Amino acid sequence: MRAAFRCAPIVLLYCLSLSLIPAAPATGQPAPASAQVPAPVPAPVPAPVPAQIPAQVPAQLPNTLAQRLVACTTCHGDPGKPPPRDERRYFPRIAGKPAGYLYHQLLNFREGRRQYPLMTWMVTPLSDGYLREIADHFAAQHLAAAPLDRAGLPAAELARGRQLVTQGDAGLKVPACIACHGQRLTGTLPAIPGLLGLPRDYINAQFGAWRNGSRRAHAPDCMGTIAARLSLADVAAVSAWLASEPQPADPAPQAASPQPLPLACGSAQQAASTEAREQAR
Repeated sequence: MRAAFRCAPIVLLYCLSLSLIPAAPATGQPAPASAQVPAPVPAPVPAPVPAQIPAQVPAQLPNTLAQRLVACTTCHGDPGKPPPRDERRYFPRIAGKPAGYLYHQLLNFREGRRQYPLMTWMVTPLSDGYLREIADHFAAQHLAAAPLDRAGLPAAELARGRQLVTQGDAGLKVPACIACHGQRLTGTLPAIPGLLGLPRDYINAQFGAWRNGSRRAHAPDCMGTIAARLSLADVAAVSAWLASEPQPADPAPQAASPQPLPLACGSAQQAASTEAREQAR
């Protein structure tokens, strides 16, 4: 009995296997359709082979500095093309700025004093000499920039912005922008940038970066000090006035002023010492 019980599963499996096999037809009866031999499938007709397309030879680009710097002009503007009219521009115009300023900003990106991942990634492997060559290239150019339309800007905001730019605010201990950036706001040699032709969003963002410490310069950081003394409303007023002020006919930076700067500025001191070393070579 116990042996029969052990064999029961085997018998059951055997019976189930027999139930999956179709029974053989009786003699003289046609086989069911499932048991008939299928008709041969015709071989597929091969698709016509298309004519072979000759391999295209990649274009040979000139090995020039201008060609290599197309990566820069894509964002910062190409002097050979008309300026964009989009008022929501962000990236700054760099053509025509003092070479000393551009060189030290490239160093700041490479060494972590300025934070913008794309810029950091591009300049990290570049040598000091190559960064100087890039700075000299853009400093020798001029790129016109369309100013922001003042028609939609509040008059009180523009008045406050003009006051801060041209006179400063003695109560806040904020000097006028023209005291450092030049009477025409086109910059001062060797390394103080011009402020006209910049998008308003970019100016606002730089003040924000100085306020939160993500943009720094060599100590003492004069712009970090000024940004901390201005209210957000003052920053908005300055950016509105600067972005809507047209560039002068001659946008070149002015010569270095014999007057001392109103605030100690580490970046200006660093640029002046770099300039002196290079001239002594």
